[in-house]
Amino acid sequence: FAQNLFYLVLINVLALNFLRMVISYCMVYQIPPQSFQLPCVPSEKTSNISLPTGIAENGPSINEEHGTIKANATSLVTEDHFLCCQWSDTHINCFVYTSEMEIKAFTYSESGAFTSQQIGMLGEGTIIIIVVENHCYYCCLKCFRHATSYKIFTIDGFLFLLQFRTDVSLGSTSTRSLKDNVTVTHCNAVKNQKYKCQISSAKFKHIYIMWLKITDGITLLQSPLMLVKPTDIVKPEPPSHLHIDMTDEGQLRISWSRPASISYPLQYEIKCFANSTENWCKSGINSVVVEKTMETSLIISNTLFDSSYVVQVRCKSLYGPGLWSDWSTPYNLNLQEVMYFPSKILASVGTNVSFYCIYKTKDKVISSEKIVWWLNLAKEIPRHQYTLVNDYIGKVTLVNLNAMKPGGNFLFNALYCCNENKECNHRYAELYIIDVNISITCETYGNLQKMTCRWSTNSDPLLLESTLLLRYYRSDVYCTESPSMRSDSEVKECTSQRNNSYECIFQPFYLLSGYTMWIEIKHSLGTVTSPPVCILPKEVVKPFSPSSVKAEITGEAGLLNVSWKNPELPKNDLQFQIRYAVNGTEIAWEVQEVSDPLVSSASTKVQDPCAVYVVQVRCSVIDGVGYWSDWSRPAYTVVKDIKAPLRGPEFWRTINEDSIRNQKNVTLFWKPLMKNLSLCSVLDYVVEHNTSENITWSDYVENDTAYTFSWTEDVHAIKVLAVNSIGTSSVNFILTLSQQISTVNIVKSLSAYPVNSSCVIVSWTLSPVAYIITSFVIEWTNLNEEEQIKWIMIPSNVRKYHIFDNFILIEKYKFSLFPIIPEGVTKPTVTYGFSKAGIEKQNDVNFYVILPLVISCSVLLLGGLLILHQRMKKLFWDDVPNPKNCSWAQGVNFQKVWVPT
Repeated sequence: FAQNLFYLVLINVLALNFLRMVISYCMVYQIPPQSFQLPCVPSEKTSNISLPTGIAENGPSINEEHGTIKANATSLVTEDHFLCCQWSDTHINCFVYTSEMEIKAFTYSESGAFTSQQIGMLGEGTIIIIVVENHCYYCCLKCFRHATSYKIFTIDGFLFLLQFRTDVSLGSTSTRSLKDNVTVTHCNAVKNQKYKCQISSAKFKHIYIMWLKITDGITLLQSPLMLVKPTDIVKPEPPSHLHIDMTDEGQLRISWSRPASISYPLQYEIKCFANSTENWCKSGINSVVVEKTMETSLIISNTLFDSSYVVQVRCKSLYGPGLWSDWSTPYNLNLQEVMYFPSKILASVGTNVSFYCIYKTKDKVISSEKIVWWLNLAKEIPRHQYTLVNDYIGKVTLVNLNAMKPGGNFLFNALYCCNENKECNHRYAELYIIDVNISITCETYGNLQKMTCRWSTNSDPLLLESTLLLRYYRSDVYCTESPSMRSDSEVKECTSQRNNSYECIFQPFYLLSGYTMWIEIKHSLGTVTSPPVCILPKEVVKPFSPSSVKAEITGEAGLLNVSWKNPELPKNDLQFQIRYAVNGTEIAWEVQEVSDPLVSSASTKVQDPCAVYVVQVRCSVIDGVGYWSDWSRPAYTVVKDIKAPLRGPEFWRTINEDSIRNQKNVTLFWKPLMKNLSLCSVLDYVVEHNTSENITWSDYVENDTAYTFSWTEDVHAIKVLAVNSIGTSSVNFILTLSQQISTVNIVKSLSAYPVNSSCVIVSWTLSPVAYIITSFVIEWTNLNEEEQIKWIMIPSNVRKYHIFDNFILIEKYKFSLFPIIPEGVTKPTVTYGFSKAGIEKQNDVNFYVILPLVISCSVLLLGGLLILHQRMKKLFWDDVPNPKNCSWAQGVNFQKVWVPT
């Protein structure tokens, strides 16, 4: 046992060293376009392997009769001869190498060259290459074990993939000559002694030389060189979005989408098989029918409509060997009683769409001449929109689609295919309509550094479920008259704003290039686009706003002067707009145009020069293209006095006699001066006194409206002046108080007539006197209320005046009339209450208003009595007995008036 164990260990050591030498001398093999196995084994293991008939005789010591390789392991080791074989599922190539790297090759054999047991004996080390479409390449090593052979090597250490890139064929290069430009990649165990080595930086069109090194820290094994062309072993992703539609000729067509990441031409293979026993795909008779095409669609037979079938598609590169992709997701088409093509469609407002229908019953197909179409089971589509494709396929075209108005929670219009008896199947086609009239606006700011485009959508649920992209392409010069969409467009990244709006920034951009843009709406049902628009950045310039805006009111006429600073960019000539308004909660703007590009100020007359105005300025390019800038920051005027008050206030007086002191106290009161008279404010009022003794003095009243002084002289003249920052009023009202004139009676009669509770007419007559009257003052007060005297000054030529106030007609009022002459205030005439004549007159007015109503009511009442009388008369005479039939009624005169007792 010990001796056998010794020989076993010795054999293992020799085998390891021999295998290391064998692998290091293997030549460069080009990777075939499928999974393959590349073993290198010592020839002592091939002595018991039977090769099939057909192996060429130029191999080393081949027995023609038995087809076996005869080689002595010892001589093979001594002479540095070894055998390397490369095989796949269909063929095998074997090569014998010498230490001088001379090659003697066997011709390959067809499938079935080796049995599984022979492969197991050969396959002590197997390399499998798998390449997927994303250009990341994986190399896996697998070690086989079997009961009849001893274990040559166990992978316990690290596994490396060494990579070398070149564009030159290396058919006679060994690993010893590859020392520079080598990249090492670690390989990670996957499962079942399989390893994955990923080269993430691989280039699709390069050629790679790679080999494996296996070490456990003591022993180093190395594989032969392998030449890899990614173009030969690329494996695309499977096609997607399989669907069935119908051509205009009424033929069924299956379509699909090519892998999105593939840029090279592809060929496709379509697999079609029926779920039922009937075989209908194309014209084949097998249960599985395979067709090849270079298009992304294929016409399939529709002669039988009773089958359900499954379709799958795969693809590979059109040029070069390559690898087939996996089969696509199965597409199941179950032919129902009523079939629509397409069953769902997404369209945009204003477009035309068509639907096809096949209407079947359990025993027959309904003729297309007997098919009618209904929309939402509420509206029959006119027959002139029908098309008879063939005997059993009907077609309807909906033209100029309107925006959807679905009922309830439905987001689509239901289209029904029915028979001529208006019997409709429960199945329907779904029509989704999106309003794609999306407005795209762009603007370029004055510094011309970026162009900002904006667009917004409505709250259509279909849009909320979609992906919206701004696509564009740039023309070298200007814009075309009719912009169109192109396939070489680009997608511009946009940021979402408020209320379903978006903003996209082009930076940098070309000022004189035309940018054609449209919105692409990607929904799960399809893709629609908005109408394209072309934007020329030069024509959408939006200048910066003017700055340093100032506004003030100047001049005696009240002019609003506005000045500003022009923006530095752009350098074009600019036109300006000024808007101004009285500052307040509700602003009513007035706009003034300024077209002179050399002017940076303007003036305009305003109605109220004493109000606070808010002013803004904006500008645009003067040639009429582009946009107005934003309005500038608001500037506010400051209220300043522009002129001395035009005149002083009108004032009146009350006189209270102080019998103890034997003097009269006079109280002056006036109303605040209006802004149009004060221009624009009043700081103080000045009361000037002038007595009959020529004594004068002035008293300042600080913005008050009342003033009291003592009157002891015979004549006392008073004048009230208004004062602002400019000066004092030049025209002022003078009131003269005279003891003598106060006894002069000028008014002959005075009356007050109430019109309503808010208006009283005061009228008077004058006695014939020689005085010149300058004005009148009317006083009135409610005697039942403790309130101040109200007064009003009226012109001298008036003899009747309407007083507007809140009057209580049942209360008692006192009305006083004071004629004023240059010499002073005369004796007042007083009336208490309202004139009876006025009340009677008012009553007469009320009478004339009420009288027509009373007459109308009387006529109606009389008519009602007459009708009632006729009815009572008829009822009464129906109850009178007939004298011919009643003995007691004979001889009685029934025409006499009967008075009941």
